[in-house]
Amino acid sequence: MFRTALRNVLAHKARLLMTVLAVMLGVAFVSGTLVFTNTISNAYQKSSAKGFDHVDVAIQPESRNDTRDTIGKEPKLTQALLHKAAEVHGADSAVGVVSGFTAVAGKDGKLIGNGFQSQGGNYWGDKDPRYPLVGGHAPKGQDEVLVDSHTAQRAGFEVGDTARLSIDGPVLTPRIAGIFATDDGNVAAGGSLVLFDTATAQRLFHKAGAYDEIDVKAAPGTSQTALQDAVDAVLPKDVASTTTGKQLADDQATRIAEQTSSLRSSLLVFAGIALFVGTFIIANTFTMLVAQRTKELALLRAVGASRRQVTRSVLIEAFVVGAVAAVTGLVAGIGIGAGLRSLMGRLGGSVPDGPLVISPGTVATALAVGILITMLAAWLPGRRAAKIPPVAAMSSVHAKATTKSLVLRNTLGALLAAAGVVTVLYATTLDDTSDAQAPMGLGAALLVVGVFVLTPLLSRPLIAAAAPVLRVFGVAGKLARQNSVRNPRRTAATASALMVGLTLITGLTVMAGSLQTAIDKMASSAIKADYVVSMANRYPLSPGVEKTLKSTDGVTATSPLRNAPSRIDGQTEYLTGVNGATIGELTDLKLDDGTFKVGGTQVVVDDDTARSHHWTAGSRFTVSYEDGGRQQLTITGVYQGTEMMRGIMLDNATLSPHQSDPSDMQVMVKTSGGASSSAKDRLVKALGDNPAIEVQDKKDISNSVAQVFTLMLNILYGLLAMAVIVAVLGVINTLAMSVFERAQEIGMLRAIGLDRKGIKRMVRLESLVISLFGGVLGIGLGVFFGWAAGELLGTKMATYELVLPWARMAVFLLLAAVVGVLAALWPARRAARLNMLTAIKSE
Repeated sequence: MFRTALRNVLAHKARLLMTVLAVMLGVAFVSGTLVFTNTISNAYQKSSAKGFDHVDVAIQPESRNDTRDTIGKEPKLTQALLHKAAEVHGADSAVGVVSGFTAVAGKDGKLIGNGFQSQGGNYWGDKDPRYPLVGGHAPKGQDEVLVDSHTAQRAGFEVGDTARLSIDGPVLTPRIAGIFATDDGNVAAGGSLVLFDTATAQRLFHKAGAYDEIDVKAAPGTSQTALQDAVDAVLPKDVASTTTGKQLADDQATRIAEQTSSLRSSLLVFAGIALFVGTFIIANTFTMLVAQRTKELALLRAVGASRRQVTRSVLIEAFVVGAVAAVTGLVAGIGIGAGLRSLMGRLGGSVPDGPLVISPGTVATALAVGILITMLAAWLPGRRAAKIPPVAAMSSVHAKATTKSLVLRNTLGALLAAAGVVTVLYATTLDDTSDAQAPMGLGAALLVVGVFVLTPLLSRPLIAAAAPVLRVFGVAGKLARQNSVRNPRRTAATASALMVGLTLITGLTVMAGSLQTAIDKMASSAIKADYVVSMANRYPLSPGVEKTLKSTDGVTATSPLRNAPSRIDGQTEYLTGVNGATIGELTDLKLDDGTFKVGGTQVVVDDDTARSHHWTAGSRFTVSYEDGGRQQLTITGVYQGTEMMRGIMLDNATLSPHQSDPSDMQVMVKTSGGASSSAKDRLVKALGDNPAIEVQDKKDISNSVAQVFTLMLNILYGLLAMAVIVAVLGVINTLAMSVFERAQEIGMLRAIGLDRKGIKRMVRLESLVISLFGGVLGIGLGVFFGWAAGELLGTKMATYELVLPWARMAVFLLLAAVVGVLAALWPARRAARLNMLTAIKSE
């Protein structure tokens, strides 16, 4: 039986080619993901470990306990504490570390790197062991800085050039005193690092006389744990805690592993989708191969082969096919992993140097996935073939499914689909999105499986609906419709592969379009301001920005939005500081109760906060500010909160005295002539053409959100394209094997007058009908899932409503049609080229 199985594999190489390709693509996706993520994780871990070479013990501020009745100030690491740490027994030296956001512009005026990874810090003394200089000298005073070598190379900076920087709004133009090397992971990922002298860094980052961390280097012969014990002995209680350099490196490695694990999991989900679609092809292929060899298998049974041996022979074939696909997929995956790493560099990202990591786990996973999925998909066709009695197989009475099996299949499919719909609908009624995720996922899986089981039943009425169109093509159209429904199970498996991909694509498109509409409504309904000014990376703005804007020509009203923590009724609540005199001109918030009046001790609160504290207009409460001060405030009104405006709103004149370093999250601006390109230019120039600051009108806000959705959607489309490609292979494979199976029939059609063009047209129309059938099912399911997911989002976003992207759905249906036409090219050509007499004589 083993030799027979191998002979069958070699005899059907062409027919198994598409199956091998489908499995290979899925395995390549899996192994490529594992190689890529393991490689970048290993590179970043080794690179970050180098950054702790000069740290044996790190002293960090003790985390604040937010269960106290007052917010209080964070413990500080002072200069005195630095001296104590440097003088403990076993310490060689101690370095104070200060860091914060620092945006640096290139010579073209644009922000360098990713805003969230644009960092600044301090250079310690005349020679900082953390940052070896490759040119220039240490910075001295506020007019000199150092930049990292990667940033200098990208921007074309040299020692002596002038840099344009921004910490929290105002533009700084220091001279580049030197360039340094670093193993910082943010820099390696494409960010930037700018260093000031310590006093300047403390002033710019609002940490006068304090440090974010104190790094202690051990003297020769002193272990990290011994030094940690010595430092712990001199630290004041509840002020700071210590961590060894090894622990810091281990923690950093864990964080990097978690980050790459999230990326790995996301990519593997799409690899799983491609493999899931591939199972339809595998099952279809082996079902057709077994059907074509029914008499051969019956003869084996007749000469003494058992059912198990027949099933085993099919599984051996699947094992060989899966092994070949897995090995080739692994090799292709290694190439994909290397290519993705190279692509990151070309797109502006940077990965630290390191070898390509091909772990034993990656190899084992690739082989296991390829072989197991192929064998599992082939098991049912093999088992079904083994159960056919030899006599029945010889006379081909097995060809049609029994009425009992059809009733059982349709009943099971209906139950699964109904259970899926009910579960999804139940999930949409839950208020907590996290609680709804599990039932939503379960319901979606049940519904997709149920529809797949019901697809043979659905194929007849849906394909029959295309009959009027197919009649236009005459005999070829009629034959194409009949061929499409001749074997409903085969048609179902072929169409379902395409259905899965289009379901996901349509669902994502429906959600993205609905969310974008909700964002547009939110921006236009809650804000009267012409412009919103903020840092590009959403870091806090200096209060000086609002003062600059207020004095700019054409500006009629401004209000900063300032966040501050507080304690109310034993709970942490964030206050939103505004300009009470102008906030009414700049916002358009609907009131549920009272009047909109902010000033002195009068505040307004959003409906959710009011509901949680059982407040109404006229209620009074006591707030504990971050400096420990307490004050009684009165609620004048309750407004409907939005994603852009919510919380307890009070006047900045009341809030600011309780803040040590006031800063604004954004500034709302109204101009005399409304939003216009000239007004925007005036604001940008007033702020010094600062690359770190964004000046956005309502349309810009919507567009910035749209860009995020569009980018994510394009990435998801690209990942799902693998599933569509696999589905195309399935259509090609099914048609090609169907042509082989119907060779005698095609020969007869040629003999009675159907020309080669007619044969080609018949096969193409059959492919088109099957693809459109899968497309209709996929778009229908995608709309349902998009609606259901939107119902969950609607509980969090008041402006959310379902928007059906009719144009895009039409494009998706057209895409399904194109898939059908392209997939039929080779099978149609092959069918047309069959020799008429040879085909008639074939069995």
